[in-house]
Amino acid sequence: MHPTSPLTRREVLRSAALGVLSLPLAATALRGAEKKEKQAPALPAYPTFPGGRENGLRLGIASYSLRNLPLDEAIAVVKVMRISNIALFRLHCNWEAAPVEECRGVGAKLQAAGLTLTGSGVVNLPDDEAKCRRAFENVKAAGMATMVCKPDLAALPLVAKLAKEFDQKLAIHNHGPEDKVYPTPAVAFEAVKGLDSRVGLCIDVGHTVRGGEDAVAAIRKYASRVYDVHLKDSVAVPGAMRDIPIEVGAGRLDIRGTLRALLDIKYDGVVSFEYEKVAGNPVTGLAESIGYVRGVLAAWAGR
Repeated sequence: MHPTSPLTRREVLRSAALGVLSLPLAATALRGAEKKEKQAPALPAYPTFPGGRENGLRLGIASYSLRNLPLDEAIAVVKVMRISNIALFRLHCNWEAAPVEECRGVGAKLQAAGLTLTGSGVVNLPDDEAKCRRAFENVKAAGMATMVCKPDLAALPLVAKLAKEFDQKLAIHNHGPEDKVYPTPAVAFEAVKGLDSRVGLCIDVGHTVRGGEDAVAAIRKYASRVYDVHLKDSVAVPGAMRDIPIEVGAGRLDIRGTLRALLDIKYDGVVSFEYEKVAGNPVTGLAESIGYVRGVLAAWAGR
């Protein structure tokens, strides 16, 4: 199918062929199934995706989507989605304050589960070298690829120095009109453009649009510094001080345009699903969101 061919949501979900609605609604169900594995029929032979790259983009999950689940259950959900990249929210590992050995252990646990720690929830970085250094030590010990963060403006020179010292990639997260420091990618880019190239952006597409900026245009304009992407959908209007999250593909955001822009700039970071609609039981909506994106990418690849 040509990339510009019309594609309805229903067709995309059908082409995804994930069977996502039959997934367990809780990770505890997975453990029960594992006990019966010897008696169960063989699972379908799903394709493998080295590095999590599926038809051009590396897909991941931000564990904020699973913030009401303990870490072990969050890991189980990510694996049942056939995703290999994860970004850990502070409730799953407190990057700002946990002991370094705890962070190292979390990194080892993810690696043993076959997951790559690609990012984090937003790590606050104050203008305090001891506190910033602790966060850098923690993410480095865990083997995190990109620290998603919010540095104080006054801390930017310090943060850039530490990024170079630790050889750690950073991505400043924009958070919409309620964020008085980094509401949009444009503001974040102005803050980092003169800093060490390790310091870039995490474009949150939902918050970008609420902040009054075109997320598709921002991805293209700031391509050289886009190191992380939080993918979501929303029915909130630009300027809204509160997000109204919904399954990816069902809201107001230009998801197909976002994916096409990422492909066009040859984005090499991770597209992390950040599903926020139903925190108590997010598995079905998260699965639908992943299925929609997989369907779009597969259709464009002619698969």
